[in-house]
Amino acid sequence: MLYFLPLATTLFCVFFFIELYQHWRKNTASLHIMWWTIGVFFYGAGTVSESIHALSGYSPVNFKAWYIFGALLGGAPLAQGTVYLLFKRKTAHRLSVALVSVIVTTTLLVILSPLEPVTRGADVKLSGRLLEWSFIRALTPIINLYAFVFLVGGAIYSAVLYYRTVIDKSKFWGNVLIAAGGLLPGIGGSASKFGYIEVLYVTEFIGICLIHAGYQRMKGSGVPSVHANQG
Repeated sequence: MLYFLPLATTLFCVFFFIELYQHWRKNTASLHIMWWTIGVFFYGAGTVSESIHALSGYSPVNFKAWYIFGALLGGAPLAQGTVYLLFKRKTAHRLSVALVSVIVTTTLLVILSPLEPVTRGADVKLSGRLLEWSFIRALTPIINLYAFVFLVGGAIYSAVLYYRTVIDKSKFWGNVLIAAGGLLPGIGGSASKFGYIEVLYVTEFIGICLIHAGYQRMKGSGVPSVHANQG
């Protein structure tokens, strides 16, 4: 039944995406919310491809969609939202150009890469090992490291600031939840490289639930933000 867990993750992402989009529409100048909205969209797109795989089996096109949406875009846009929250707009723009350039280049390589032959009807687990151009798997960790540093690291940094400067700890706990939610899919992704794709499905679901819980905690708090960009 774990192979059908991405269906639940996809449905939850649809709900979360709508919630974030409505939030962003109230102030379209909030680029951190815009990037978080994009991030949840691609997070859900990755689990859509996992759902298709669970229901219909292996497809080369769907596998490449999964690799692009999941491995490349699963966390990076969420992290870029944090970049716009923490850094000056000019610096965030430059990092956006660099990030998008790496993702677009890697995406083209994934599209062009031949795939390892698969026996018809075989029970195939989604894995980057199916890419014949194995050097692509060396590029993916660069994007994932970027996502980890700014999504998880940024949330931890914010949590420390709120803990030190604010008596009300609601936003501290919100950032702790976001950090934990951002960390879990990375753990699942590492497990999937060793063939334990089921671990990824579980951590993706729990991860997005924790990120949403953290977002709700932050949104519902009356504590002023410690970040000038959010103010």
